Amino acid sequence: MLLKYKLLLLPALTLIDQSAIVTGLSVVVVFFTVLLLLGVRKSYKLRKENEKLNKIGILDSDEENKAYKDFTEGHMYDNK
Repeated sequence: MLLKYKLLLLPALTLIDQSAIVTGLSVVVVFFTVLLLLGVRKSYKLRKENEKLNKIGILDSDEENKAYKDFTEGHMYDNK
């Protein structure tokens, strides 16, 4: 008798039904798909801009040709 009572209450105790789970998961999938597409678009735009800057030579700066300067000679570093 008690087993029959538990089996009858089991479906009534479910807090979230299957359609709510599917709807929630669908919303999450759509959200992350939009984020993924925005990231791919941004990556594509940055790659195109980088290629354009490389073509005109702006990224080839004097930073690469400068000699190394020791920054540890300042007053905050102990050179003992």
